[in-house]
Amino acid sequence: MTEVIEQTRKHTINVLQFICPTGFYGAERWVLALAKHLDPAYIRCDLAVTMEPDQKPLELVKEYQKLNLPCHIVSMKNKFDFSAVNKMVELIKSKNIHIVHTHGYKSDIIGVLAAKKAGVPCVVTPHGFENAKDIKLRTFIWLGCQAMKYATKVVPLSQQLKQDCKRMGVKEAKTLYIQNGVDLSEVEATPTPPRDNSKEKRIGFVGQMISRKNIFDILDIFEQLHSKHPDTRLVLLGDGDARAELEAYSQKLSSYDYVEFLGFRDDRLSLLKSFDLFVMTSTLEGIPRCLMEATAAGIPVAAYNIAGIDQLIEHQKTGLLAPLGEKQKLLGYWEQLLFNQDYASELADNAKSFVYEHYSANRMAREYTELFVELLKED
Repeated sequence: MTEVIEQTRKHTINVLQFICPTGFYGAERWVLALAKHLDPAYIRCDLAVTMEPDQKPLELVKEYQKLNLPCHIVSMKNKFDFSAVNKMVELIKSKNIHIVHTHGYKSDIIGVLAAKKAGVPCVVTPHGFENAKDIKLRTFIWLGCQAMKYATKVVPLSQQLKQDCKRMGVKEAKTLYIQNGVDLSEVEATPTPPRDNSKEKRIGFVGQMISRKNIFDILDIFEQLHSKHPDTRLVLLGDGDARAELEAYSQKLSSYDYVEFLGFRDDRLSLLKSFDLFVMTSTLEGIPRCLMEATAAGIPVAAYNIAGIDQLIEHQKTGLLAPLGEKQKLLGYWEQLLFNQDYASELADNAKSFVYEHYSANRMAREYTELFVELLKED
């Protein structure tokens, strides 16, 4: 690949990663991982983020600055301030940006429009599609999906997302599948914490608390598990629109004292390594970063068998998967992995080997570099 780049580019390619962060979750960490692994000899990778009034300082910006890479704040008066388009155009021109790379519905809308006005290519990477109930959010999601059609290239993270893009009207010629990758060095560098209670089994989840994560099913399954096995605890890491409702729901459960909502945590990888079981009950996913991190950490996994998750977990080989919505079957799988240590270790070891072989950020960065070079050749 290096020879191809040197033959086709005499100067560094300036890429602007653009995202409207909602926290520091999968998409934000993905952007960070890509920037970290792109070779600066060929790609200069700036970051642009939107900032709304009263918004808290962004963890993504703090972590990005640690890479000694440029960060730019695009101020917005409200969530739907389209003056951000012209601000992005000015940024693209002033920083001599060659390619805009967007992540998320809002950034897709603003980024595609800005790239068109500035006359540069725009790459859209869908990280997952939200099955939201709120009509305003559904409308905004629809607009984001329409914007994808006008991108130069749409690069979904999974084969299912590629099919979703096709269903939404994105032309086949505009799509390119680059398999997801994750910065596994973070997982490797995090020590496993000591346990206060060696008898207690810790079941954990890491991710956004939004509707498609379907965390109510996790609470329901844990309620049944805990009634049979009192030495169990459920640890939920993350934040989101559904958190308040989930906490209120958990207060009605007999297992409430053994359910922890820890919110966003800087020590999430250390906490992840304290789990005896990683669980997911999502109804819709891309390829979950949290799941890749859990397998890289050697934590056994039980989840619903949906697209995206099935690219990481093969039933009875690298984890256990129940049909969507079958809580009783998933409860049985939780019990198997919690109380059959040899079996759980075998599946966890298989999963760890699989994710290290197929989902490294280095491989992903190489393929994105090839795409960026190709786009400028065509421009």
